[in-house]
Amino acid sequence: MENLESLLHGFTIAVTVPHLTLMVIGVLLGILVGVLPGLGAPNGVSLLLPLTFGMQPVSAIILLSSMYWGALFGGSVTSILFNIPGEPSSVATTFDGYPMARDGRPTTALATAFGSAAFGALVGVILITFLASWVAQVALAFGPPEYFAVYFLAFASFVGMGGAAPIKTVVALAIGFAIAAIGIDTVSGSVRLTMGIDELVKGVSFVVAVMGLFGIGELLIAVEEEFSARAVSSRVDWKEVFRALGRLPHHGIALLRSAAIGCWMGITPGGPTAASFMSYGIAKRFSRNGARFGTGEAEGIVAPETADHAAGTSALLPMLSLGIPGSATAAVMMGGLMIWGLNPGPMLFVDQKDFVWGLIASMYVGNIVAVALVLLTVPVFAALMRIPFAVIAPLIVIICVVGAYSVSNSYLDVVLMLGFGVVGYLFKKLHYPLAPLVLAIVIGDKAEDAFRQAMLMSKGSLGIFFANRLVTTLVLAGIALLLLPLALQIVRLLRKPDVSAQEKVRII
Repeated sequence: MENLESLLHGFTIAVTVPHLTLMVIGVLLGILVGVLPGLGAPNGVSLLLPLTFGMQPVSAIILLSSMYWGALFGGSVTSILFNIPGEPSSVATTFDGYPMARDGRPTTALATAFGSAAFGALVGVILITFLASWVAQVALAFGPPEYFAVYFLAFASFVGMGGAAPIKTVVALAIGFAIAAIGIDTVSGSVRLTMGIDELVKGVSFVVAVMGLFGIGELLIAVEEEFSARAVSSRVDWKEVFRALGRLPHHGIALLRSAAIGCWMGITPGGPTAASFMSYGIAKRFSRNGARFGTGEAEGIVAPETADHAAGTSALLPMLSLGIPGSATAAVMMGGLMIWGLNPGPMLFVDQKDFVWGLIASMYVGNIVAVALVLLTVPVFAALMRIPFAVIAPLIVIICVVGAYSVSNSYLDVVLMLGFGVVGYLFKKLHYPLAPLVLAIVIGDKAEDAFRQAMLMSKGSLGIFFANRLVTTLVLAGIALLLLPLALQIVRLLRKPDVSAQEKVRII
């Protein structure tokens, strides 16, 4: 009941003319970011972040979150109309979305995707509404050992459930930890890993890092692959929109199952991309029309879109309640909170109620605004895909350079941003995950501080991480996730048929 009262108070903050205007602007910018190849939600939010430094935190987070919703929807537009996923999490949507659009049903495909996405986002927001305060209250009892255990669980979740090869995830995390360690050691006050460059004393800005990793890195990939858009009709038939939305309840089981998968993968560091692929695979396996997946089946659109948006929304729950982002974009937003002078975690619900509940209320309104605007602007943004990529690419570079320089008016940040662009390119080419790298850059120093404080409290004894039921459970869960890939590999080896034995049987 208290949460509902707080939510109603949040609506009085979110539903004002200035904030509704920011939602519209944010959603339009987000759709643009999602539609254009080479950009994405993490990079779009990081590019917009410097513009929010002079804004009130509530207004700033509403603008950034609205851009996030718009980017998720924009990625679906290009996936369906052009077979080009504007977002990594929209890749699974292309499997059935583009075939349906190519068969002369683009409106049906778009309406199905947006309706499913809105449902998934709504489930994610409801989850945040009713669980955020509870999670925050539990977290108030946390000390350094508990916080380190939570960080350890987050890192271990990427290894055990991230979808990439475990060793590659560990390498990405290690690189992120090394980058996070650059600058002043907050415990001892000593300077480390600056390599004699005085400007590195302040550390590496996460904004610079994500603009390079996601902006320049994706751009280099796009240039190499030489994007060529094959557009289909982008005209919206409103009668077909309502007919497609009316057919969504027939996919009720897929909607609920995909929303559950998305929320779980959002709260854990699986992320929207893993959630969309997992949901699509499970839907294909259990659907009565599984054999038709890949040919324009509606359920093949419903499953990934619902999971994608449920994961993208619920990823903000651990970021707000525990200070642990559930996705790369949530990590960028968390960095924004720190820049605005807010400390993500349980005390945020005590000290900044207006901020938290204003944000949660804006999620409800922002998703409605996003659905309406994306349907209205599909023809406009589809036309942008006909602009030559040779024109779009330099604009992306200019935006990234200006954004990096504006962080602290330093040319070193521009150089670092370009360097991170090369790293992002190499990560993509070698199939290394970027999300663990971003996570380690954002909270690596926090995890280190919590560990060292716990060691000071226990005088160097690791037994402090097994001192009570809560911290023991978290640590054991983290260890289990670390060992999960190894256990699955052993199971696969045990189930593998004995080829030599089978050959002997054939010979006999």
